[in-house]
Formats: sequence, C-alpha cells, structure tokens
Amino acid sequence: MNIPENLKYTRDHEWIADDGRVGVTDYAQESLGDVVFVELPEVGREIKIGEAFGVVESVKSVSDLYSPVEGTVKAVNENLKDTPELINQDPYTRGWIIQVDVKNLGTDLLDAKSYQQQVEGE
Repeated sequence: MNIPENLKYTRDHEWIADDGRVGVTDYAQESLGDVVFVELPEVGREIKIGEAFGVVESVKSVSDLYSPVEGTVKAVNENLKDTPELINQDPYTRGWIIQVDVKNLGTDLLDAKSYQQQVEGE
C-alpha cells in the first residue's frame, strides 16, 4: 500500500497536499474497486471540514467524499469526467479530485505513519 510521506490524511481515507489538492488514498481506491464515475463539486463552492463535496461510484458501491479542510474549491480534476479510473491507477498524482484554497486545515489530519497505523488496525 502506497502512503506518501508528504501528504496529510483523514480517518475517512482522503488525503490533502500542501498545494490544496485533495483525493482518496490508495487504501480507499483499492477498497472501492473499479471507479466508474466521480461527481465533482462546482469551482467556487465553499466547503467545511467533514462536509461531503462529491461522490465516487465504483462497481461495488457509491461513497461520499469528505473534505479534510475548510476553504473554497478552486479547481476540479476535469480528467475524471472521462477517465474516472485515474483514481485507481494513480490516486496521488493524476487521480486528484479537487484543489482547495485552504482557509482552515483543522486539527484531525494524520501524518503518513499515523494513517498507516489506522489502516493496519482496520
């Protein structure tokens, strides 16, 4: 399982990068199975920590996406509209979902080591 050291993680299996890009973890995409659709929010939408901002649909299930931060959506990954499987293929680079202009990181984010311990406990 790939858990990059340079990201922060939520207990709900989302990640956030220093530049505000948000996506789902390798663990999450593996649990979901083949991703077939991603519902993206509108650019300019204000989101709060823990708020659902979109949906990932796979052959197994439909899952809400939860924001790890508070801020404004400044970009969405348009490539996911035609190739949602990028989330399975490359969840941390080409499979990012949104980019947020972060106002508040919150206090519940995990570092890579803590996130790995959580996943191993599940």
